[in-house]
Amino acid sequence: MPLLGLGVWRIPDGEQTESAVMWALEAGYRHIDTAQLYGNEAAVGRAVDTSGLHRTDVFVTTKLNPQARNPDLALHESLERLAMGHVDLFLIHWPTPAALEQWRALERAYDEGLARAIGISNWGARELDDIAVHGRIRPHVNQVEFSPFQFRRALLEHCHRLQITLEAYSPLTRGQSLENKTIVRVAREHGRTPAQVMLRWAIERDVAVIPKSTHRARIIENAEIFDFQLDPAAIATLDALDQTGGTASAR
Repeated sequence: MPLLGLGVWRIPDGEQTESAVMWALEAGYRHIDTAQLYGNEAAVGRAVDTSGLHRTDVFVTTKLNPQARNPDLALHESLERLAMGHVDLFLIHWPTPAALEQWRALERAYDEGLARAIGISNWGARELDDIAVHGRIRPHVNQVEFSPFQFRRALLEHCHRLQITLEAYSPLTRGQSLENKTIVRVAREHGRTPAQVMLRWAIERDVAVIPKSTHRARIIENAEIFDFQLDPAAIATLDALDQTGGTASAR
């Protein structure tokens, strides 16, 4: 799974999503994250198809709507909208009492090659333990909100123990923290933008990030995070911004 991806949450289906995905792929992104609830899987599929890239070169994630009555059918419908024979990662969007039944549907999709990897989203340590005990296949990925301000250290460590990859959504806190004084100062010291510093903070931990943007310049800017490193003092400073208490919960 590429460490940098484009998230398309709340981007309308159609031209806006297609443009954002095309700009991202042109800028070197090879990871696109969508979901059934986003309503823009078809636009993602069209953009990947017209990009000129081979399908195997683009890592595509979508997520099961946990309210779907038939998860097997829901996955097939996602593939139809994406116009793809498989997704690279299929997640359950959040845990519900039907999680184990839904997980078994994801296991079947994995067995049948409809999903190259399977996982969950918004699951804390307790929910992870339950699925690890009762599931046949351990989740490959847990996608949660993760940033210097949501530094879920205990959850990250728990995922490592279970050999589950943690992936960060909203790594830029939906833009709410880009003017934070500490973030701005660290960015200035490294000659980078606040967004680049926040993304790099996660990359330093091998946590994949899926920032969302519909602006071409910002999409390009967000990709320029692999030619510098944060020094240890900067990482410690950013770690201290955590507002979760280092929780093992996803919420």
